[in-house]
Amino acid sequence: MHDLNESEYEPFLANRALAYYQDCILYANEMNRRFEISNRLQYHYLLNTIRKRKRFAKWIKPTQIDDLRIVMKYYSISREKAEEYLTILTDQEIIILRKKMNKGGVK
Repeated sequence: MHDLNESEYEPFLANRALAYYQDCILYANEMNRRFEISNRLQYHYLLNTIRKRKRFAKWIKPTQIDDLRIVMKYYSISREKAEEYLTILTDQEIIILRKKMNKGGVK
């Protein structure tokens, strides 16, 4: 790892990405436990311990923030309550709320 790239390396993102795979989760957990080591050491540890292999996994996506804001504004409720409402509301009901809360204008 070059000195220029070392400042761009984010251990959190690397550990989070590796935690999605069964064969890498223990290595990622070990690096999470030893957060005080330098980025260079962590990079070389992961590079030399994890075997090369094709890995495909989808990232878990957060709740639609726009839908959350619409529900919060429409019902005048907190974020926690809005998240609960989103689990109950159907896609069709959310579309109706979007239309009701649409103020027009350019996006």
